[in-house]
Amino acid sequence: MALHRHESGPRGLAKLGIRPQFQLPAQVGEVPRLRLVPRGLGPEAAYQVVHDELLLDGNARLNLATFVTTWMDGQADALMAECASKNLIDKDEYPQTAELEHRCVNILADLWNASGAEKATGCSTTGSSEACMLGGLALQMSWRRRQGTGAPSVRPNLVMGANVQVVWEKFCRYWDVEPRLVPVGPATHLTPEGAVAHCDENSIGVVAILGSTFDGAYEPVLDIANALDALAAGGGPDVPIHVDAASGGFIAPFIDPDLVWDFRIPRVASINASGHKYGLVYPGVGWVVWRDAACLPEELVFKVDYLGGEMPTFSLNFSRPGSQVAAQYYNFLRLGFDGYQAVMAACRDNARWLAKQIENLGPFELVSKGTGIPAFAFRMKEGVPYSVYDVSEAVRTRGWLIPAYRMPPNLEEIAVLRIVVRDDMSRDLARSLVEDLRRITERLEHKAHDGAEGPSTGFHH
Repeated sequence: MALHRHESGPRGLAKLGIRPQFQLPAQVGEVPRLRLVPRGLGPEAAYQVVHDELLLDGNARLNLATFVTTWMDGQADALMAECASKNLIDKDEYPQTAELEHRCVNILADLWNASGAEKATGCSTTGSSEACMLGGLALQMSWRRRQGTGAPSVRPNLVMGANVQVVWEKFCRYWDVEPRLVPVGPATHLTPEGAVAHCDENSIGVVAILGSTFDGAYEPVLDIANALDALAAGGGPDVPIHVDAASGGFIAPFIDPDLVWDFRIPRVASINASGHKYGLVYPGVGWVVWRDAACLPEELVFKVDYLGGEMPTFSLNFSRPGSQVAAQYYNFLRLGFDGYQAVMAACRDNARWLAKQIENLGPFELVSKGTGIPAFAFRMKEGVPYSVYDVSEAVRTRGWLIPAYRMPPNLEEIAVLRIVVRDDMSRDLARSLVEDLRRITERLEHKAHDGAEGPSTGFHH
């Protein structure tokens, strides 16, 4: 007669085909969240606990609020996994990863029309925010040089539109620079007249935005530069420009070739862009490039040797993985100029198509149409009995994240919704969004007029 033996614990469960991570203490008891457990969990159980919690996050592909890349191909995923353990700052130990960073800087310098691009001055960062900080520090140090050692101690200022990304206000607060926020309106961006009116001898620079996060618009960099040229020619201060091209730096060169915004303008001292936005890399990489070495004061660059071999570094961060830099170079090789051009053209085409379809729904009025970066803003028409905040909340029931917010000071009475179109937004997916917006606005209209949610529906198998 056969003997049957019962085995308890994970081995016995495994023989029964039961997944042990659902039967161990991590699954049938409470896992402490704010302290270490006395005994660790097995890898399967620990993975399952974290994996299940992350199910509560939104779907990144449906997050129309973010400019950040949410999809890369399998080869890029594999390459990033291979480079995750490499510390980018350790250029002596990982010289080829450092070489890829150098090549990316030169590619961008050439793309942005810097002279002598083969010896470009720039670096990678953890994102466009750090790149902005470094660009601002270079402007501040250059201004102090111009002031000279005998100059009176005064507080410098930075001129920018009130529509700038919050990183510039952070920069000013962290480094004790006066933020001169130029009111916008009726235009949604900084104007040449507004920039000039706020400049004086203590202005370290003017920030021009190539792709506003509010409505996607390009600021008129060339017109601002011409106005500053006239100011200097008339005996006024000689104020440089930093172009915050977090999104537009990877768009304008490919689909707006006639737009003059970059180092073709002599007054542009530095440009930043985000590799993890329309550079098409997962979060964690930005870029800043200076016109030439003279625009980056040497005293900001540190030389360290304790990782083995002297190396220059200019960053707010230190250690970080080489994955994103490798992925950026991969994209440059994989797509080339024509590939980036095709991706950006498709994004803009889809943005314009989607903007038109939303406008045709009836309740909405376009504030922008996706003619700058592939993003656009829209608001409710006068008399619509619900708000942009109602729409934003309602679309979440279908998984879409569409932010609702007020425009900058002087235009704050305008509340808008904004949609960012990335390269993973197909026309078919965009059509699904339009249909969801149609159903949601009909339901909101019915609720507003009748005070009812509408007919309830049962669950159908």
